[in-house]
Amino acid sequence: MNLLIPKMYQKDVYSIDYDKLIKLGYKVIIFDLDNTIGKVKDDTCEKEMVDFINNLNKKIKVVIASNSLKKRVQYFCRELECDVIAFSLKPSLIALRKIKKEYNIEYNKMVIVGDQLLTDILVGNRKNLLTILVDKKGRKDFKITKFNRYFEDKIRKKYKIKKGEYY
Repeated sequence: MNLLIPKMYQKDVYSIDYDKLIKLGYKVIIFDLDNTIGKVKDDTCEKEMVDFINNLNKKIKVVIASNSLKKRVQYFCRELECDVIAFSLKPSLIALRKIKKEYNIEYNKMVIVGDQLLTDILVGNRKNLLTILVDKKGRKDFKITKFNRYFEDKIRKKYKIKKGEYY
């Protein structure tokens, strides 16, 4: 199995069938923050996303795991009724191990949703989570992410992961 290939590719977080994931036995949904649930330069979470996350968290445990610094994550997520992990250092396993321990949940019962192959998808596939790639929400990226996107474009071409194709 290639660790950089998502198990699913959807347009955005709203396009995922969460009821089906719950029926399949998944217990935790982990969302990336930047360009997954919010744009890089946004200070606050959009009302539609706040409502979506808070309603979803009533059905299944939701955790936001971001590589951004604590100040940004806490401020952005202040209206979200879910747990957050800042500076998660994806693709390291720190956040996944923390979630596993805190909720006593096995990795095969977790889903990770993100916009990057080299962080979100890689960390999830390292522990065999259900990995869902989504198109990035905004046009802007952090500098390190721009660097990663260069390599991600090459990976997408090599493995024929086409933007806008959902499997």
